[in-house]
Amino acid sequence: MKGEKLSSALDRLKSLTNKISSYETARKENMKRLKELFFELGIDKKVPTFEELFDFKAINLSGASLAAETLGEIKEGKYLQILAIAYDKEAVVKSKNISLGYFGKADSVAKELKDKVVEFIIRYRFEKSFMTLEHYYDIMDEHFSRDV
Repeated sequence: MKGEKLSSALDRLKSLTNKISSYETARKENMKRLKELFFELGIDKKVPTFEELFDFKAINLSGASLAAETLGEIKEGKYLQILAIAYDKEAVVKSKNISLGYFGKADSVAKELKDKVVEFIIRYRFEKSFMTLEHYYDIMDEHFSRDV
């Protein structure tokens, strides 16, 4: 029975290690493609460096759906645009939208371009979620670490 528990614990550890490795691989590949899209979509003309992209609170999309069920579907009468949300806690108006890319009427944008814009937003959000998680753990470690 003791051998079974050890084997079970080792199997769980192997499984967890594989998941972590898989996430890190996916994250690395995501960042590579995100950086390519950063230049392909001309966002580098609005944001001086790729790293500064993550200073924004969030990045949203106008003109196409980001919902899983309707991903990439055009919103009639809207303009396809990448909007960043900047946050300044010192300002009277704390947050403001900044256009990072304007691509014209959504229903007249080439499908390939629209797909790249949607992909950019999804990949940005994927990385931003990891950064938020890392920030959470840093805060927890800094303020609530316990000697065990």
